[in-house]
Amino acid sequence: MASKHDPRRVPAAEFIRDFANWRMQAAREPVVVTHHGKDAHVLISLDDYRKLDGKEAATVDVLRDSQSALLDAVRDAVLVVDRQRRIVAVNPAASDMLECAAPALIGNTLTSALPGLESNLLFPHVARMIDHRQRFAGEVPGLLRPRQWLRADLVPLPVGGALILRDVSEGIGDLAERDALRALATAIDADGGVGHARISVREAIEAASPALAAMVGVDEAAMRRVRFSALLALGERHAFAEALEDLFRTGAPARIASELVTREGAVLPVILSIAERRGAYASDGALILVTRR
Repeated sequence: MASKHDPRRVPAAEFIRDFANWRMQAAREPVVVTHHGKDAHVLISLDDYRKLDGKEAATVDVLRDSQSALLDAVRDAVLVVDRQRRIVAVNPAASDMLECAAPALIGNTLTSALPGLESNLLFPHVARMIDHRQRFAGEVPGLLRPRQWLRADLVPLPVGGALILRDVSEGIGDLAERDALRALATAIDADGGVGHARISVREAIEAASPALAAMVGVDEAAMRRVRFSALLALGERHAFAEALEDLFRTGAPARIASELVTREGAVLPVILSIAERRGAYASDGALILVTRR
């Protein structure tokens, strides 16, 4: 094969005039043919060429096997389609999502595998991916079943394109639930008769509603980082601490009678409803609703 030192170089005109000699030289080492002083071609022996071709073929095979293994390992459903929108490859996640074995999917049209596609807002994006090589990413509802949301990524490929699908129904449901909770908090604030505060596990107030600030008679910003028990009458702080400790230990919401102390020193009888704010791994603190008695 090629030696490690620089190969012999010969101008194209000289190469043509003395081809037999340079052919013999190429049997021992590569000969670079130049054109206008720049490397243009390389002459090598047939044996070297076959060795080179074998290595390239082996590299292509390894790359193809690696791509196949990677596709199988992807947790998202992947369907590869040709320009006629026939399925040419699927990964195990796609078979699971469609509840159909890969051999039964390959060769079928995309619309036969996804019956709801033609009436789904994803359909025109698939057409643009195939016809105009346009990418798309977004959440689409009802593609496979009612009330299911899928995250769809459309990727143009030389063969046609790939659909990458992920079930995000749970995440969409969480967003809807958070929206509902925000609306509930807004309604409570609009009522004005119920105050609320968000506290940390160390009892520091992270946020307080205008209604609670009005009950105490201070600005909302002045209440931040203050311990919630500092707003209570001295005789009520122990009961509050016990209720908070039980809440973090058991997770069960608590409801206790208590008393707020206003800025002017007056005592305001209230009911405290306390619920834990639970994060993915630990408690994030608590939410306290304060209503007058």
